[in-house]
Amino acid sequence: MTEPDDDVRLDEQQAAAVRYLVAHADQVGRASGREPMREALLLLLTRGRWPRRHGWPVVPRLGTPWQDTVSAERHGWRCRTAYLPGAADMVFEVDYQICRRCRLGWVEQPYTLPRYQRRGLARAGLAALRVDHPGLTWHTLGQHLSEGRAFWIAAGQDVPGGYRPRAMCPHVPSG
Repeated sequence: MTEPDDDVRLDEQQAAAVRYLVAHADQVGRASGREPMREALLLLLTRGRWPRRHGWPVVPRLGTPWQDTVSAERHGWRCRTAYLPGAADMVFEVDYQICRRCRLGWVEQPYTLPRYQRRGLARAGLAALRVDHPGLTWHTLGQHLSEGRAFWIAAGQDVPGGYRPRAMCPHVPSG
């Protein structure tokens, strides 16, 4: 991990909160994002056809430092997010999708607020995903901006699949 920029300093309370998040990335609040009553009604009304949801999903705030919820941007994907204690905005998030049948995982659009970059949040969040979903090879969809390539090379070291670009398998929605 490279050192944070010298001109971006955190006060001691912020730095301690970031260290806490990094150390506790395995403690995640989860919300499935499923709506069983709505799904049952749609199943009944459409005679088994499943229309796609229209509009943005409601992503709950769970009140835990790390949370795993439905992705607001990609249909069928999940989002792993980190919040500093007492803060309203996230400090890190990444969308992900897995296919258990193919033993593949994809991550897309990791984002850390600039003042919290290079402090281990992305590494901790991605590592926690790999622990939660063992035995997968991990990839991206490959649409990286040039400044993101160095991140993916560093993040992919010693990771099965190395976060190298790979198309989605036919078993999961492309989002």
